[in-house]
This record gives sequence, structure tokens and C-alpha cells, in this order.
Amino acid sequence: MNTGSNKSGEAVLTADGVTVDESGSREERALGSRAPEFVRARRALHLSWQVGVFVVGLAVVAAGAAMLVLPGPGWVVIFGGMAIWATEFVWAQLVLRWTKRKVTEAAQRALDPRVRRRNIILTSVGLVIVAALVAVYLWKFGLVMPWKIENQ
Repeated sequence: MNTGSNKSGEAVLTADGVTVDESGSREERALGSRAPEFVRARRALHLSWQVGVFVVGLAVVAAGAAMLVLPGPGWVVIFGGMAIWATEFVWAQLVLRWTKRKVTEAAQRALDPRVRRRNIILTSVGLVIVAALVAVYLWKFGLVMPWKIENQ
């Protein structure tokens, strides 16, 4: 995380929406619309702004969902769409905060030496099993390339 304070000792807003003052205490950014003040001041304009943000966010989330089955960084794009929604909608801000908290916790757990050792052991066992299955297949059927198959 990029926490800290500037040279004058004032509070600094980090990328994850948390304000950190010089004593190190953390305060989350207030929920709500981040639309410009002149947009929020006019109800019709603000409603149009929200519809536009929703449509753009929906397009990005839909593209990310398509990328889950097609080539592309699906989850990254989905969370990008959620970030677009979070600029305007409280529910999306809460979902992103929860997601960031869970990802941070998972990253901390993954750095635990016991968990890393277990993951390395499980990966090694999995690779040995896959190598054994490939060896059995090659022993039983041999290596036949698809373009050399003859019709009988």
C-alpha cells in the first residue's frame, strides 16, 4: 500500500481510499458520489450522470464477463467496471472495499511460510501425478500426431 504523509505533515489519501495522517491512524474515504459539484447541484444532470456511469460500468463489466470465457484479463476488467460504478454508487464502493480487504488478507496468508511450503508440496505432487499419467498414456498408446492418423 502507498501509505504515508506529505512533508507538511498533512493527511494523505492512499489509492485504496484510506486517509492516513502523520500519526499513522487510518480513516476510510466517505461513501457517496464523486461527481463534480456542479453536476451534483442539478438533479436532472446528476441523474443523467449516474445513468452514464452505470451504462459505461455495465459495458466494462459485460466485456470482463465475456473475457472469462474468451482470451483476456476477465477479472481485472470486471473489477475495473466495479471501480467505475464505485465513483457514483455506494453499493459498488462497499463491494470494492470488501474485495480489497479479502485480497489483502489472501495475500498476507499466501506469504505465510507454512502456507507457501504446503502450496509448493501440493504443486509438486500434482506435477508428479500429471507426469505419471502422461507417461502411462504414452506407454500404452505411443506418440501419434493428429496429422499422421490414417483412416482405415
